[in-house]
Amino acid sequence: MRPQPTLTTGRLTLRPCVAEDAEAIQRLVSDIEIARNTLNIPHPYPDGGAAEWIAKHAGPLEDDQEIVFVIVVRDSGELAGVMGLVPKKHDRAEIGYWIGVPYWGRGYATEAARAVIAYAFEAGFNRVEAEHFSRNPASGRVMQKAGMVHEGRRRQAVRKWDEYLDVEAYAILRSDSAPGA
Repeated sequence: MRPQPTLTTGRLTLRPCVAEDAEAIQRLVSDIEIARNTLNIPHPYPDGGAAEWIAKHAGPLEDDQEIVFVIVVRDSGELAGVMGLVPKKHDRAEIGYWIGVPYWGRGYATEAARAVIAYAFEAGFNRVEAEHFSRNPASGRVMQKAGMVHEGRRRQAVRKWDEYLDVEAYAILRSDSAPGA
């Protein structure tokens, strides 16, 4: 077991989630727009769901365990969202995230994604992947700005609320992010 790292950027701190984050997470993730644009977040979000979710992700990390970062705006101390890094076979990892609606359009997701991608490569991963629903092009712009390359569309690849949705696949390789690449 190992401690989870804390990452810092120009405007953000990405840190492990703690029980005290439950109220802010519950408030932000309860917005239907968050559920609409993510695969595994329900709406309505259940009361106490954030505290239960935090309990599953707190504490030291096991090998190959998802790393969950709470995204905090350094100037205000406000929790703006969450980003996870999920290890996969073959030295791959997948990032997933949501940003609270009041924080949309400020570049926080891109800034956090760049930091998590850099961390993933430092940790030994060769490839970082991400997907978004085709109906959510803003998430694709985040991935592009973070240096990821669009690899294609998977038609009706997921089911959300009794609707089959297309997803866009993105990835970045360690060699893509190397100096001079």
